[in-house]
Formats: sequence, structure tokens, C-alpha cells
Amino acid sequence: QLVESGGRWVQTGGSLRLSCAASGGLFSKYAVAWWRRSPGHNREFVAATADISTAPHYGVAVNGRFTISRDDSNNIVYLQMDSLKPEDTATYICSAGPSSTWPLVDYDSWGQGTQVTVSS
Repeated sequence: QLVESGGRWVQTGGSLRLSCAASGGLFSKYAVAWWRRSPGHNREFVAATADISTAPHYGVAVNGRFTISRDDSNNIVYLQMDSLKPEDTATYICSAGPSSTWPLVDYDSWGQGTQVTVSS
């Protein structure tokens, strides 16, 4: 089970950190990804991490502004979002799947999402 938290309203140019907490399973063996969805747009890949030793992947729209990290001892993955723009407004959703096939991960567990709103 995955539970996201940390979403809220933030001013343009601000920062926010989202959390994805997992329960059950050997967390260190799972890749975790962040996605986002907004009205009128398809689900968009944001970032993914395979494990603490593998370089993460980022979507083009967020590369250089967002940072994904993980704390395997506490089963949490974070998404640090800096220099936020109005177009980052979306529901952010995390997913997890076995990392053995990285980067082609079958993300078979999904959270419900947390809303991020960016405006001036």
C-alpha cells in the first residue's frame, strides 16, 4: 500500500516536498515512481528511483527542478520540488514495482495521489 502526502497550495517559484510511504514488502527491492495528472492531460511521468545506488530518471518537464530520493529504512520516497511553476499544478501519484527489470518496471502498486496547486 502506498500513501502520498505533502501536497498543498504553494506560490510560484516556491518549493514543496512530497512523501510516498509504503507498507509491506521489501521496500529496497522496489522501484518507485512519481507521476502527475491534471485535467485535460494524460498521466505524465515525473521521476523514478530504482534503488539508492542507481541514478534516478526524470521527466523532461521537471529535470533540474525536482529531486527524487528514498529512505529505505523508513519505507519512504520523497519528491523535492523546487522552482515550482503553475504548470506543475496536478495530482501527484506514486507507484511501485519490482526493480529487477529497471528501467522497464511493472508498476503494480499505486497510491491515491496528493494535490499540488501552484499559483501566484
